Amino acid sequence: MEFKEYYKTLGVEQTASADEIKTAYRKLARKFHPDVSKQADASARMAEVNEAYAVLSDPQKRAAFDKLSQRRAAGRDFQPPPGWDQGFEFSDASSSGGDGDFSEFFNTLFSRAARSRRGGGAPAQMRGRDHHARISIDLADAYHGTSRPLALREPRLDDNGNVVNAERMLDVQIPKGVKQGQSIRLRGQGGPGVNGGAAGDLYLDIEFEPDARYRIEGRDVTQTVPVAPWEAALGASIEVPTPSGRVQVNVPASSNNGRKLRLKGRGIPGAGDLEAGDLYLELELALPPASTEKARELYQTMAREMSSFNPREQMRAK
Repeated sequence: MEFKEYYKTLGVEQTASADEIKTAYRKLARKFHPDVSKQADASARMAEVNEAYAVLSDPQKRAAFDKLSQRRAAGRDFQPPPGWDQGFEFSDASSSGGDGDFSEFFNTLFSRAARSRRGGGAPAQMRGRDHHARISIDLADAYHGTSRPLALREPRLDDNGNVVNAERMLDVQIPKGVKQGQSIRLRGQGGPGVNGGAAGDLYLDIEFEPDARYRIEGRDVTQTVPVAPWEAALGASIEVPTPSGRVQVNVPASSNNGRKLRLKGRGIPGAGDLEAGDLYLELELALPPASTEKARELYQTMAREMSSFNPREQMRAK
């Protein structure tokens, strides 16, 4: 029997904290979940990740595994020594999935030990697996909230006892104030439980659709706003469409290209006790084309009247 290196599977050190183990698991789940991964071995890798997390996220199983790791001999062939698990009280070994989903190593060390402590071989309740999926939304959806249909493919047993993939539709409510990379937990929408066990949860990882108009950092949003040269030079009141609606903005006189105007609280709305982010309007000078005789005359007048202006003055060698 092959010894499973659970820490190596999750890519964490043996001293990793519970939060570090959870973070590593979620990262790998997003990478290898069969619903989103195109890798040929995604299902097998996901099963390994789930098994490692089932052990390392449970303090009792992790303690037992650490004890066993210290005593094992090098090599692939492995059998647990007699009495390896003395002093450990196991909770249900299958709380994160059915025994059949895990390796012989897991079943030998944990599932069988747990059944012997319960007495007999009576089937235990098993909680369903947690699932991860990605969902893309527009930035405006984070401002106002939205609902999205989501199709999930799940293995099911048909009337003949064969495993088939079935599609299940969910109407997902996206609350306002979500951020890029945030996970929304849908209780009981993961894998089904076994023998009356509770269903797992579904975690939706939020992604924003790419939009060249915006740059997003946390809840702060930066939006590029074109302005005419005279608006930047003389100042102006302009109307700007933003993700939260149209706003009237005062452009200060003598504004340079790239100047940022801060609209406090106009970023992505806060969630819970969190404050809303800010919206930054970054001014971008838009030059009118010299496509008519009148426009060319105006540019020629500017060239004569403002001949002392050199836009490359700062490029001169000191």
